[in-house]
Amino acid sequence: MTDHTTTPTETSDTGCRDHDPGPGYMHRKDEYLKRLRRIEGQARGLQRMVEEDQYCIDILTQVSAMTKALQAVSLGLLEEHLGHCVLNAARAGGEGADLKLKEASDAIARLVRS
Repeated sequence: MTDHTTTPTETSDTGCRDHDPGPGYMHRKDEYLKRLRRIEGQARGLQRMVEEDQYCIDILTQVSAMTKALQAVSLGLLEEHLGHCVLNAARAGGEGADLKLKEASDAIARLVRS
């Protein structure tokens, strides 16, 4: 069952979910899905490596590759969000713009901490 409750992001006066037909990454959705499937395969490969008692450094090398792949997806999504959702909210102005800027700032902080 899907939860259709609204979040603060969904109820702001401007932004991706309120007035646009889809998220900013829609034009690259297939590319993101392809990357995420590749990352999923990497995760399964890591599990196999551990199950097969592979050498620690080889596993760490693959963890690093997977981490970089996830970071690339994160940065791409962030760029799309800034160039679409935040930009549109900033153009509209008002409280919605402030909320989108705060939301983007929080997302950047989470990425930097990870």
